[in-house]
Amino acid sequence: MSAKDQPVYTLLVEAGRKPGDGLPEGATGAALLCYAGGVDEAEAVRETVAILKQAGLSVLDVEGHGTPEERRAQGHEIDEEEAGLMARAAEENAVIVAQVTPFFDEDAPD
Repeated sequence: MSAKDQPVYTLLVEAGRKPGDGLPEGATGAALLCYAGGVDEAEAVRETVAILKQAGLSVLDVEGHGTPEERRAQGHEIDEEEAGLMARAAEENAVIVAQVTPFFDEDAPD
């Protein structure tokens, strides 16, 4: 199976802080929405974690949300932009970080 034929998985990654991670000042971590291909979801998770660690992020947890077909079967809508990012992940055999949402401690003093 070539990389282009592998399914693409939607992964939600939780990252903590680490010096030089590129997250905004004051952030306590972040959630990253990623798309990655693999022969199975476990491989997609391993590849994503390896890439994010190389980028200097501290990966705490990864939650898999399945392939586009699995997500549609669960009632998820996948818009044109998201489908395009998934196609790019497959075409380039890459991990695509589609969204980064920093976390901030609500109780921290200003």
